[in-house]
Amino acid sequence: MTDPTDPKERGSPFTAVEGLRGKEMNENIGNLEYYKVFYCVVKAGSITGAASQLAISQPAVSQSIRQLEEILETKLFIRGSGGVKLTDEGEILFSYVGKGYEQMLLGVDKIRQLRNLTLGEIRIGASDMTLQYYLLPYLERFHEQYPEIKVKVTNAPTPETLNLLTEGAIDFGVVSTPFAVDSRIHSVTVRQVEDIFVAGRRFISYKNRTLDLQELEKLPLVCLEKNTSTRSCMDAFLLQNGVVIKPEFELATSDMIVQFAERNLGVGCVVREFAQPLLDKGVLFELRFNQMIPRRSFCVVSSVKVPQSAAAKKLMEIMEIENDSEYCV
Repeated sequence: MTDPTDPKERGSPFTAVEGLRGKEMNENIGNLEYYKVFYCVVKAGSITGAASQLAISQPAVSQSIRQLEEILETKLFIRGSGGVKLTDEGEILFSYVGKGYEQMLLGVDKIRQLRNLTLGEIRIGASDMTLQYYLLPYLERFHEQYPEIKVKVTNAPTPETLNLLTEGAIDFGVVSTPFAVDSRIHSVTVRQVEDIFVAGRRFISYKNRTLDLQELEKLPLVCLEKNTSTRSCMDAFLLQNGVVIKPEFELATSDMIVQFAERNLGVGCVVREFAQPLLDKGVLFELRFNQMIPRRSFCVVSSVKVPQSAAAKKLMEIMEIENDSEYCV
């Protein structure tokens, strides 16, 4: 018969683990609680001090030390009137137990720092457009409130940002439509954007005219590269209306498109915000068409399966993003 009141018979937290490995660990090292008591006795320098620190009785501390000494078959402390002193064997054990226990405490502290937003990192995917015309003001506010949190922004077009999200390389992304609906992704619409065609004085004859979309086939166009949602959306819209464009220049950024248009190298296709300063100054003008170009949306996308870190959740709160699924279209 076993005695359930005997600490050795009750076993350690590992006794619930099935399999030989769990049994061997229990037999070899005993109850892990004994090592916590051992650590506290060493640090306090006495049984009394350890009992006070652990909020348990002195007999309970003494019993735990005796149990540990029985399991290890060695004396760990020399007891005296002024407290306790480690034996040579005790010194060796503490050289390992001390480091392990302190590393565990450090890990707990790091987790608390993450929860309290005094430590951590947010990984975001965004294009030049979504970063400049949506995300940047929120990043500024977040950094003012939580300067200890590192923010890493991966600059990429929508398709690449979505790939990074599904691969777990970012916490969330800010993308522009269109993109394929994916059941693995939460998607929330945050604002609408408008694509326009702009030109400089070389094309002044087109100003204040209502043009047919087919006119675009005759003009030297400056567009984004094909691997962007902006270009994909415009190509699809024009194709629906029987128009196929072959741009003179294909560029990586919308800022560069505006500069090419300003230098009269062609008619640029950009989101309105990029060209608005030069439109206001009269340096560029907007081409008008007899058909409305559909508006698009900026969306914040996050993973359905991967939970957000505390820091990412706080930034999304500042952005007023709810976790409910809502697919951008």
